[in-house]
Amino acid sequence: MASSDFDPSQLSTSQQEALGTYTAVTNQDAAAALPLLERSQWNVQIAIAKFFDGEAPDPVEEARASLASSPAPPSQSTRQETLMNGFSRSPRPLNRSRFDPAPRIVPQPDSQNIYRPPFLLALLFAPFNLLYRLLSGSFRLFTYLFPFLPRLLAGSAGSRVQPRRQRDTTGRKPLSPRDTAARFAREFEEEYGHHDLKFFENGYAQAYDLAKKDLKFLLVVLLSPEHDDTSTFVRGTLLSPEVVSYINDPQNKIILWAGSVQDSEAYQVSTALSCSKFPFAALVAHTPQDSSTSMSTIGRISGLVPPSAFVPKFQSAISQHSATLERARQSRSEQQATRNLREEQNSAYERSLAQDRERARQRREEEDARLRVEREAKAKADAAEQEKQNLEQWRLWRAQSMIPEPSSSGEDVTRVSIRMTSGERVVRKFRAEAEMEELYAFVECYDVFSSSSASSKATEPPDYEHQYRFRLVSPLPRAVYDIAGGDSIGNKIGRSGNILVEPIDDEDDA
Repeated sequence: MASSDFDPSQLSTSQQEALGTYTAVTNQDAAAALPLLERSQWNVQIAIAKFFDGEAPDPVEEARASLASSPAPPSQSTRQETLMNGFSRSPRPLNRSRFDPAPRIVPQPDSQNIYRPPFLLALLFAPFNLLYRLLSGSFRLFTYLFPFLPRLLAGSAGSRVQPRRQRDTTGRKPLSPRDTAARFAREFEEEYGHHDLKFFENGYAQAYDLAKKDLKFLLVVLLSPEHDDTSTFVRGTLLSPEVVSYINDPQNKIILWAGSVQDSEAYQVSTALSCSKFPFAALVAHTPQDSSTSMSTIGRISGLVPPSAFVPKFQSAISQHSATLERARQSRSEQQATRNLREEQNSAYERSLAQDRERARQRREEEDARLRVEREAKAKADAAEQEKQNLEQWRLWRAQSMIPEPSSSGEDVTRVSIRMTSGERVVRKFRAEAEMEELYAFVECYDVFSSSSASSKATEPPDYEHQYRFRLVSPLPRAVYDIAGGDSIGNKIGRSGNILVEPIDDEDDA
């Protein structure tokens, strides 16, 4: 799959998850990370380890390449000619890098170091190892069956045999990489006095990762306090003004990490960098010509050398490799710019999408509010229309159920003069024992009596409770004839009376 035609949709779901995890950890472009993931069989842990530790050559791929590039079998005449001329031609060398790989070293505690003997020695002692395991297994079974014997033997032998304790012969306490670096810097300053060198204040693995990330040069200095040339090298070469100014020059982009081989981390680094003589200095840098994640040793110095040879050696290595790192920096800058542009585009798209969603939400809310207002208005209009129909039906029904006007003017008859809201005066006689509601009903249904619809039959509207929107009052003295009292017309008004009809407003109800 070409990186220029890279399309994440062509990958499976597991491959997309592996690619996302790898790019999140290594901060590498997806198109550049794809070949390494394919070579790692889409194993994220192996790919991340290859990225930080450097990718070693694959023996299977080398074997395939050598088989593919090997010439055809020679003919019989060619074999005879080769035998006659002798094997003067040397085999064609493999296409290897001219730099030694520099692996990433994570210090392992001394308690976790496992000694593995050589294969021949292990094969020689295999019968004894098997016999030891059989005897130890039998002894454990014996102690399980008779648990009192080990305590008895331990008590009798404890007074004569003292346990032998393992201790560190160097007398140095194993510390974390950061604390080990701080201890080395403190001991270095105590031994050689104040100096201007800026040691990296962390472990070798952290300095290694920083050099790979920022595409800088990692200068590794390994010292052995027991070596005779260490003091001379430090005082005469490492702390010389020429070397100090060259290392501290920001234009050289050098990260200085130093350590003592008495510490476990520095010893493992010396083994990984194939150090054969102390004092030792090596220059480690990213070699993109080998692979996108490889770190190699581009320069090394072993033994005692003067400043006049120390600086030119590493200066030449840096100048030869600076162009390669500069191209890698430009490539990373372009990838970062592309990534930033893509992130800005995605961010702008997300903002635009959020704005569109917000506008759509506001439109929905406005539409819902408009529909709600329309529903409420329609409900009110329907309720008002229903109220009007119920009122008309009730008036017709109540007019039909009115007590007829008495013809005589005896003691059981009350004569009432009513002034309507329209100014019209109406005089009518009511039975004295009739309730006040009868008078209110007459005023409410007066328009029905004067219309032609009074003769039509009507029934009381269901689920309707009529409320009178007026009250009857006496002008002099002013008295309100409330319908809620439930008294009769004769007791309220007497034999005759004048009544005014006053409408009730909503404010009066409040």
